[in-house]
Amino acid sequence: MRSRKKHLLAGALIAVVASPALAQDQTPSGTQVTGNVALVSDYLFRGLSQTWGRPALQGGVDVNDGRWHAGAWTSNVSRNSYPGGDVELDLYGDVGLFQHGDWSARAGLYGYLYPGANLDNARPPLGSRTLNTLEANASLNWKIWTLKYSRALTDYFGADIEQGFSGNTRGTQYLQLDGLIPLGERWSMAPHVGYTYYRRGVATPLANGASDPSYADIGLALKCAPSDKFSVSLGVSHASNDAFYRHVVSFRDGGDVRDLGGTRGVLSIAVTF
Repeated sequence: MRSRKKHLLAGALIAVVASPALAQDQTPSGTQVTGNVALVSDYLFRGLSQTWGRPALQGGVDVNDGRWHAGAWTSNVSRNSYPGGDVELDLYGDVGLFQHGDWSARAGLYGYLYPGANLDNARPPLGSRTLNTLEANASLNWKIWTLKYSRALTDYFGADIEQGFSGNTRGTQYLQLDGLIPLGERWSMAPHVGYTYYRRGVATPLANGASDPSYADIGLALKCAPSDKFSVSLGVSHASNDAFYRHVVSFRDGGDVRDLGGTRGVLSIAVTF
C-alpha cells in the first residue's frame, strides 16, 4: 500500500510537471503556463508541520491569462496526520475583481484533497470522515503586500465530532498578510503573519486544559534566485498555542507524539519553468 501511494505521488508530480510542456502548444495567445518543483525540509501549512517534521517533495502547474488563474499542486504528507493517505493534491482557481494603479483584488476557490485518507483508517478507527476541504477566498493587493481571507465551506480538514470537536467546523477562517520585499537583483525577503480561527473547540479539554485550537503563525523567509528558474530559500516560522499543538498524538500510534507548531526553520530548493 505504501509503495502504491508513493507511485501516486510520483504520478501526480509527473502530471503537473509535464502539463506545461503539453499545454504550451494548446494555450491561446496571452495565456501563460508555468510549472514548479521543490524539495523542502519540512512542509509547513499555516505554521503547522504536515509531514511530522520530515522533508517533502512538491510540484505544481499554474495557468494564468491575467484576469483568471487556475492550477494544481501536490506534496507528500504524513499518515500520522492523514490516516490512510500520504499525498495532498490541491486544485484552485481565482478571478480578478479589479485593478487600479497599485491596488487589485481577486476572489476564488481552493480545494485540498487527500486520496485514501479517512478517519476510519485511524488506530483505533474513528467514524468515517475524509479530510478533504474546500475554501473560498478573497485577496486585496497593494504594491508588495497581499491581505487574504479564506473561509472553509466544509469541515476544516475533517475536524468534527469524530475528532472530538463540539460540532462541525464549517466557517473556520484564516486571515493572512504576506509581503515580498526585494533586496537587490537576486535576493528578496518574504514576511508573513496569519491567524486561524476555529469555529468550534474540542468538546473535552485536553489534559492541560486547552480546548480552543485557534492560533497565530508568523514567518520570515530569505530567498536567493541565482537565475529565473532556480531559487533557494531559508525561512523561520512560529505557530502559537503550544498548549494545543506541542503534544499532537498520531492517528496511527497513540505513543507517537510530536510538536507540530512552535518555532522551526525550513530550507527550500525550487525550480520553475
